[in-house]
Amino acid sequence: MTKVDTHSSIPLPTDAAGGPAPTPAEEADVAPVVTRYGSGNETYASLVWRRFRRSTMGMIGLVLVGLLLVVSIFADFFAVMDPKATNLPFAPPDVIAFQDSAGNFSLIPHVFPIGDTGEFDPVTFQPLTGPVLDNPTPTGFFVQGYSYYFLWLIPSNIHFFGSTDGRPIQLLGTDKFGRDILSRGIVGSRISLTIALVVVALTTIVGTLVGITSGYIGGRLDAWVQRFVEFVLAFPQLPLYLALTSLIPVTAPSNVFLTFVIFVMAVLGWAQLSREVRSKTLSLARIDYVRAAIAVGSSDGRIITRHILPNVLSHIIVSITLAIPSVVLLESFLGFLGFAVKPPLISWGLMLQDTGTFSVIGSYPWILSPVIFVLITVFAFNALGDGLRDAIDPY
Repeated sequence: MTKVDTHSSIPLPTDAAGGPAPTPAEEADVAPVVTRYGSGNETYASLVWRRFRRSTMGMIGLVLVGLLLVVSIFADFFAVMDPKATNLPFAPPDVIAFQDSAGNFSLIPHVFPIGDTGEFDPVTFQPLTGPVLDNPTPTGFFVQGYSYYFLWLIPSNIHFFGSTDGRPIQLLGTDKFGRDILSRGIVGSRISLTIALVVVALTTIVGTLVGITSGYIGGRLDAWVQRFVEFVLAFPQLPLYLALTSLIPVTAPSNVFLTFVIFVMAVLGWAQLSREVRSKTLSLARIDYVRAAIAVGSSDGRIITRHILPNVLSHIIVSITLAIPSVVLLESFLGFLGFAVKPPLISWGLMLQDTGTFSVIGSYPWILSPVIFVLITVFAFNALGDGLRDAIDPY
């Protein structure tokens, strides 16, 4: 097509819509933008990922969550010491440095154990302790240590970091039985994260099904379901947790007790998510494309799975990332009270039982080290959840 200028009879070039065609300079300005974002339409996942990458805290949370999952899966490989081996009780943390006793820099870290310095406190006359600089523990990467099964199948004794001469390394000190706190925290991440992931998976499935069904069907079913949800939410959870977990006898196997704890947490944790999903379903059920699907005779199952569930899924994903740290904190709290995990299993909450008295904390403050694992996990999942919420929410 051509367009004639009213001031001159020279025809001007036009585009397909009848407007003036872009000049070569304008096309050169637009070309980098088209090259950067592509000529085709981006998928929803690529749009979310592009927005998520702009969130610094979200990317930090994603990296930390990935590291936590890797460490928990290969916990025995990353553990420095045997988590069940005993040594000196309440031993202070060793000093780690990238310099040897002569002050020379080394890529392999040197560990200096804490020992008696031969000096006394001038006030209390108690012997002073400090790093033994003249006898460092030789360390290395990919060294041999205690035996374990790699991925629960392959026997191995190779560890990521450890002592090369068999001497103990206690980077976070030991507990009252002389067990290495760092190794127990790494191995305990399996139980703590497994409890959190399984509980959140169960609560998400139950809460989503109940919420979508109640909100879409409505009527008398919705009224009765919501009364039951309110009944579950009305219970004070802490006394109910303690009452239900006390039903298991002390002599029960650890796996049975762990399964019952997961069941109790899941039973009491689905109600809030179901209420949120129901509210989203009530608003989506009135949208035009859902009404059109009903008008053409689509089944309820197809409408729920093809039209409502994909639009609720973004809210569910964010709820999962924010619910995992809550379950980790709950497990740590119940473990501190003695109602989460029983020995010989290891979890962060079970490790915190040693901090029950103020005298122990004042004399041996390093036994609070398991709190570091809980703080890192809670921060990582919260940061990931905030980043996903900003990336998924179009507003």
